[in-house]
Amino acid sequence: MNLSQFNLVGKTALITGGGSGIGFGIAQAYIDAGAKVIIVGRTEERLQVAVKALGANAYYSVFDITNQSKIREFINDVVNEYGPLHILVNNAGIHLKAPASETTDEGFLSVIQTHLLSAFSLSREVMNQMKANQVKGAVIMISSMTGIMAMTQVVAYTSAKTGMLGLMRGLLADYALDGIRVNAIAPGWIESKMLHKALEGDTERKNKILNRIPFKNFGKPEDIGNAAIYLASDASAYVNGVLLPVDGGAAVGF
Repeated sequence: MNLSQFNLVGKTALITGGGSGIGFGIAQAYIDAGAKVIIVGRTEERLQVAVKALGANAYYSVFDITNQSKIREFINDVVNEYGPLHILVNNAGIHLKAPASETTDEGFLSVIQTHLLSAFSLSREVMNQMKANQVKGAVIMISSMTGIMAMTQVVAYTSAKTGMLGLMRGLLADYALDGIRVNAIAPGWIESKMLHKALEGDTERKNKILNRIPFKNFGKPEDIGNAAIYLASDASAYVNGVLLPVDGGAAVGF
């Protein structure tokens, strides 16, 4: 077995929401695997801190991915500055914890735009760049366990993350002949600010989740990073349209 297929040397990756949590874990894993990484976020100070922690081969770009009218210009600028992109990780997102009866249209749409519409717009522009530059690239959607199981109080988040799986399938059908793959990761409950916010003050919910996980503990961002290396590397060259759960067995726990 040629383990060099798992490295990302010579590849450039763009990671949205890469300044913290799962996105940062993926960025660190990619850099450790030899890639050049550009992390994207809205807060420059947070991105600067992240890039300093990531070290060499880490760069950042301040951009609001919900600014749909500027996405094409943004991707063009990134490619002009850093060269052709080989990997896109659609990770950025927001959380809305509320029962469906209390979820407003505005709140629902905000979650859909951030997770789903932005992922589509970014993927389209990056994949068009890959095609133009004859790059056999990889696009990774960071979905969620809510994309494959029912959970209370997250109707908007569930809808967005499930939608990302449909987006994955539609994109791979249109770009497969260009050698561009699209896959998804469904993180379980991973240590992050978003998880802490979702479980804040809700001990019953936290215990219910932990009891569902055979390991009885939450995952770490680097667990997602390791899976993301595989899906971005040549080792997964024939893997397309796959949803990879990284959840400690939560989806099959009892």
